[in-house]
Amino acid sequence: MRMSRAASALLFFAAALALALAPAGPAAAADGAKIFNMQCRACHAAKSSVAGPSVHGVAGRKIAGLTDFAYSAALKAKSGVWTDAALDAYLAAPGKFAPGGRMITALASPADRAAVIAYMKTLK
Repeated sequence: MRMSRAASALLFFAAALALALAPAGPAAAADGAKIFNMQCRACHAAKSSVAGPSVHGVAGRKIAGLTDFAYSAALKAKSGVWTDAALDAYLAAPGKFAPGGRMITALASPADRAAVIAYMKTLK
């Protein structure tokens, strides 16, 4: 029995969605480390600096919650904690997540964002 184009497209979309929503494993974290080192490390180190806050322990932390970094008013105005969804939204479009914030680098690729988030969750 031959599948219609619509059924094939739906099956492909469902498989792609399942992969995108699957929990990130060690391979994703390793990929995330590479991306982080290329695009994020200049501003985000183990300790906060004038360039950016530490991302060690960021998962589950209150947004703008470190006392050793001077966050923008835009980020201070955000409530909640850094969940995977919040981190993804921020990394995708920092200016949309917190208009008036200072972070200028975004990660356009959903796969890159997922990998970086997986990596940041390994940083304690």
